[in-house]
Amino acid sequence: MADRLQGLTIAGLLFTAATALSADFSHALHLKLVPACATCHTAAATSVKAEDNLLPKAEACASCHKDIAIKAEPRATAVGKFNHSLHAKLGNIAPVLKQAMTNRKRYFSTPDADMARHLETANACTACHRGIEENKVLVGANFPRMADCLVCHNKIDPPDSCAKCHSANLPLKPTNHSADFIDRHTSARVDLDKTTCAVCHGRSFTCLGCH
Repeated sequence: MADRLQGLTIAGLLFTAATALSADFSHALHLKLVPACATCHTAAATSVKAEDNLLPKAEACASCHKDIAIKAEPRATAVGKFNHSLHAKLGNIAPVLKQAMTNRKRYFSTPDADMARHLETANACTACHRGIEENKVLVGANFPRMADCLVCHNKIDPPDSCAKCHSANLPLKPTNHSADFIDRHTSARVDLDKTTCAVCHGRSFTCLGCH
């Protein structure tokens, strides 16, 4: 569970956005040519629904790629509710995330050196989409971790609180939560980092809460 939750990203669990563009699409290159994210992602600032297509429209690409038909469509999202417009109005939350990452009781994942480095130079977009300005391929790591969301959205009351963001049909349980998990998860062989349980089970989670 530790490995699953420490690497939990909106790309892998909340959003599964991807495009029909080649997987080697370079944000590093395009952000040098078009520095403002909103130039291509024009719908992000006004989007209030998780299912909105925030990827660049064909005409945005056509201004440079005149001889190539480019289609960018998101895959089905597993998020029930997400308001880009509301979050964009908060401005650059990098300082909030950076401060939270210094306290394991506030940030339920293990920050790496790159996360801290990206937050030093982040803007309102890259505070959540960290490192995207350096990537030469499309990767899920540039989407927020669930731990990022929980810095502010800290009312965890499973299973009721899960439905505030996640679609009801989303398989939320980590793969190690098999039918025999209750019997074997206390074994030393499982190597379970119990601090990561709080991502789903709440900030006041204790072993005795279930047992």
